[in-house]
Formats: sequence, C-alpha cells, structure tokens
Amino acid sequence: MFCKAVKVVFRPDVFGPLLRQFVRKYNFHTKLPYRNLPVMGVTVSSSREKKVFLSRKSVPQPSFASFSTTGTLTTDTGEGTSVESSTMIEVNVGQYDDCLQDGTMRTIDIGEGKALLVRENGEYSAVGHKCTHYGAPLSTGHLSNGRVRCPWHGACFNVKTGDIEDFPGLDSLPKFEVVIKNDNVIIRAHPEQFTSHKRVKTMVKEDTSCDKRVFVIIGGGGAAMKAAETLREEGFRGRVIMITKEAHLPYDRPILSKKLAATADSLKLRSMEFLKDHDIELMTKTEATALDNNQKTVTLSNGTVLNYDSVLIATGGKPRSLSIPGSDLENIFLLRSPEDANQIGVYIKSNLLSSVKRNSPLSVASFVPGKNVVIIGTSFIGMELASNFADKAASVTCVGRSSIPFANVLGEKIGAMLKKTHESKGVKFITDAAASSFKGDRGKLTAVCFNNGTEVPADICIQGVGVSPSTDFLKKSSVPQTSRGDVIVDKYMKACEGVFAAGDIAHFPLKMLDWEKVTIGHWQISHKHGLTAARNMLGGNEEIDTIPFFWTSQYGKSIRYCGHAHSFDDVLIDGSVDEQKFTAYFAKGDKILAVATMGPGNAAAKAADEMFEGKMRSASEIRAGL
Repeated sequence: MFCKAVKVVFRPDVFGPLLRQFVRKYNFHTKLPYRNLPVMGVTVSSSREKKVFLSRKSVPQPSFASFSTTGTLTTDTGEGTSVESSTMIEVNVGQYDDCLQDGTMRTIDIGEGKALLVRENGEYSAVGHKCTHYGAPLSTGHLSNGRVRCPWHGACFNVKTGDIEDFPGLDSLPKFEVVIKNDNVIIRAHPEQFTSHKRVKTMVKEDTSCDKRVFVIIGGGGAAMKAAETLREEGFRGRVIMITKEAHLPYDRPILSKKLAATADSLKLRSMEFLKDHDIELMTKTEATALDNNQKTVTLSNGTVLNYDSVLIATGGKPRSLSIPGSDLENIFLLRSPEDANQIGVYIKSNLLSSVKRNSPLSVASFVPGKNVVIIGTSFIGMELASNFADKAASVTCVGRSSIPFANVLGEKIGAMLKKTHESKGVKFITDAAASSFKGDRGKLTAVCFNNGTEVPADICIQGVGVSPSTDFLKKSSVPQTSRGDVIVDKYMKACEGVFAAGDIAHFPLKMLDWEKVTIGHWQISHKHGLTAARNMLGGNEEIDTIPFFWTSQYGKSIRYCGHAHSFDDVLIDGSVDEQKFTAYFAKGDKILAVATMGPGNAAAKAADEMFEGKMRSASEIRAGL
C-alpha cells in the first residue's frame, strides 16, 4: 500500500536538506515566495507547520507538486520489501473534467518519471506507463473493462491495481494513489516510484512449521516460473520445488529465433537470488523419469524420489529431427535452448566452424556469414531464422510442404505476401520435394539431397520440423493423455487428483471455442496456464479464460495474431496486404475465430479484448463494413 499524504511537521534543520536534495533532483522552482532557509531559490518559513508547493518550469502539466515528511515514511513497494522514504510528492494533473475523456488514457510526465493516467466509468487511476514484458507504451494499447492490453504482445494489466492479469511477462505495474481535491486530479507517490515501470507482487516465505505440503513443478519454462511465483503470491508456505533438465534458469524462449546472439543469462526470467529470496527450490540438469500419481511420487534422473501433495507438469516440447541418411553429420542443428553456447565459445572467438552437432542458436548465428544455409520447415520459427540469415549468408534455402508458407494459419494471400518478402531478400524456397538424405565430406555437411534428385549446397542445416511433448515419463502413470502424448486437463488445468498440467503439453478446453479442447504452444498461453493451475492447486475453482495471442517478427515487421482457428472458410481483409498494413478476420461460417494484423496501431489488442468480452462482430457485419 502507498502512504497517504500527511501534514508536514518539521524542524528547518532537518527538513531543509531533504527539500534541497529534492529540488536539485527534480529541477523544481517555487510557485510561492518563502522566507528564511534558502534552498535553490526556495525558502521555507520556520513555523511549526507548513505545506510547500512546487512546480516544474519545463512541464505545463502536471501543474504543481507538494512535498511532505514526518521524518521517515515506510512504504510497501509491492515487491515483498518495504522502502523507507522521507519524501512524498503530490502532482496536480489538471481539472477533473479536462484531464481525459471517459474511456481514454494518456502518459503524463512526473518529475523524472512517467505514469499512465486512466479515466474509465468516471473514475481516475494511475499505474506504470510501460508494459512489463518488453516496455511497450501502454497508452497506445487498448483500454476496456478496467484493463489495459499491451499493443505489442497482448499482456493485460488492471488499471486500478496494476496487477498483471494476462500475459506474457511476470511483473505487474506500479500503482499510484489518485485523489480528487477541489475538482483537481491529484497523483500521490514517492519520487522513486515514478522511475520504475515494474512491480513484483508481494510473496510469502516458506514456513513448513505451518504448512508441510510439497508442490512439485516439473519443467522450467514460462508456465513453471509463473506457477511457482503464483503459489507464493497466493500465500502458499509449503515447499515449492521446480525441476528442469536444462542447465539454466528459466529464460525467455521466444527470443531465441529472433535474437540469435542472446545468451541464457541475458534472457533469464528471474535471477537465482530472486528464487532463493522467495524460497523457490530449483533443480537444474534433472529430469523426471517416472510419475506415480497413485502414490504421489516423482522419480528423478539422479535417483531421488520426491513425495508430493500436488504436481504441475509443464515440461514443454522437444524438437523433432529427420531420421534420414547423414543425419549424424556435423553442422546439422535443432533450435532449442542456448545450453551449448559456452561449449563452443572458443569456436566463435576464432571464427571457426564448430564441430559440435546441433548447437544453440548463438553458435549458429556465428557460423552463418558466407555460408550456405538450408532451413527445413517453413514454420514461424523457420521463417524468423531465414529473415535473420538473409543478409548474412551466401544463400538461404527454405524447405516446406506447402507451396505457400503459413497458408493454413494466415491464409494464402498473407502467406504469399510473406513468401514474396523473403524472396525479395534472396531467400529461395523448395516446396515440391522432401529432404531424403544429408551429404557430407569428412564428417561435415556439404549438401541436402531431395527425393526428386535435386541437391542443394549446405554448410549449415537447421531443422524446424515440429515438436513432440516431453511426457515420456508418464507412460506408466494413469495420467490421461492424447495419442500424441499431451496431458488432457479440464477447464481448471487439472488432469487427475493432485496432477495439473500447463503450457505446450496441456490439452485444454478453450472458452472462446465453447470449451473445445486444443493444444496451443504460445508463450502467452503458457503463462496463463501456470497462473490458473497454481491457483487451483491451492484449492481454487478458477477456469482458464484467455484469448490466445502470438506474434512473429520478420525483417523488422511484426504480425500479431489473436484467437484460434483450426480451420476457416473465409479471410476478410481490411486494408492492404501488399502494403503490409491490414487487419485480417478469419471466419468459420458467420463467426470470427481469429484476427491477424500488420502495421502500427492496437488492432490486435482491440480484437483480443472484443473476443474476450464476447463483443466480436460477426463475419456478415464485417463484410458489410469493408
């Protein structure tokens, strides 16, 4: 909670230095003349009680601020710690009727910081102005029903509490106190709060003397990390154990295909200190080898057997590879984690081609200059890689099953535009043949051979031919699974008694499809799964309620997609696909199942909110407006 403004009671010898420091930092000047005790042009009376009004010359709004102290104030920052501060500022952002129209928001400057001011249903609120995921300006997002949705990737924040309610991202927004005084809208906060755009929600510490339960999380991705934090946020004081086969802390996996030089450390979602501070146990380089849901035990690769009260399965997928002759040659890669980066660092520094098979994307990026690259698979990841390599490699060839990439997801018109964009950058496509073997010399890849007799030179080959669920350890359990191996859950993310699942391996009911069960491998979905599963592990009764949202970036342009369409019979396009400025509606009958956008604006965020609230127009209504 934030401290409320109080009357100032001070001695000049104590208050003077504090005010002097404040004025220097924020470059304020006085509105009113004061006597005695000069402070950068500010003089303060030595009377026992006084409120000092200040304004900033360079900013017309906010118009004034007040500085208050009673010695030391203690503020709960929402980060599990308290900050002692001797300052509090009040900022007048304008008249109640003039600041904002109802249902709008804007970013306001406050000292050296900023805040997002919101007016909805006649009430004002103020929170952090940047999305906690990648820092998008929330003022350009979409405001609806007490939430602001990020325009870039769809994360949602409560505009009154600042809490993150949909994802991606882990952190909430800082919240500022707003009061109406003499018909003026006043924001109150401590100066340091305006310089941060992230807030970690308060979490409890482990205390097994009052809660002896053990919750095990199998997996170390976005779903696992969000679930672990949610357990502590919701008051769970038992043990939280996270198990991951990777050597790293949970990291931002979607970045791997977009920033190939990124390291696991630079992508980590939380630090080890954070996990220790919040009593989240992390076991790296460890796999679950068996689960007995009747005895409630998990057997680990190191021989340990863990007893659990509740378990979350969030193991994600493992990349598939082609089983064809020559697949054991060097320089054939899978895009997975950056765990091999350190092993091949010496090759990067010396500009030598590594002999390590299937290395991380970091190593691949270092080998590309002047090389012939073949990418097998025209998925979003494969095409993002092509866009990264196009201006570096001697040649880039993409191999796919469909003559038009993404046609089954984005439709033929948008898929053709993306293919044309790649071809304009020199990328070649092979869509009428399948790879039949890899050819090599002295153990290293030299070419990819196809079943139609053609041969493409290749120094590097990256396989992006899909993923399989990492659920082999469940074979002897009675946990329900699909034929593919995904874990079947209900709308509470529960598979069976004491067992929950989240992320890429969860086959879950999607509300927008009238609870039809689907498997969706989106980063945003994994976070929402983790949140919902954790709350229900604690005995909650919360249904999974979200609109899927994903994005792809190619050649500096982004496509944003919300909703979910197994299939569609029409694509309604508002705008120009050729100019890469459009909103596309994917219709099945008269129902819009998904929306894809390209170009500036918040159209995808707006569409996601309309779907979430059941307000999306019908296909016939959209056709009438085109």
